Amino acid sequence: MALPPELSDDQRKAALAKAGEARRVRADLKDQLKEGTVGLAEVIEMAEGNETVAKTKVLTILESLPGVGKVKARRLMESIGISESRRLRGLGDQQRRGLLDALT
Repeated sequence: MALPPELSDDQRKAALAKAGEARRVRADLKDQLKEGTVGLAEVIEMAEGNETVAKTKVLTILESLPGVGKVKARRLMESIGISESRRLRGLGDQQRRGLLDALT
């Protein structure tokens, strides 16, 4: 098994700070979805310009929407043909349209 790269203390701190910021952005996004201040269409649009949002899993986003739980999110993704491991960046045009049509 390959070993992780050797990082200096400064590199390690920078990586930890970047990871922490990404977690904060995703947590804020999920909170905004739960509150209803941001919709699915806006999140998909955000993913085109924001690397952190683009790397967020579709399942996580759907589960954060009001009225959509874990089971409904998985069933919806399965009916549209989206893998559970798919990230927002990886959605195709038809998959985006399918999600938006199903949830609006």
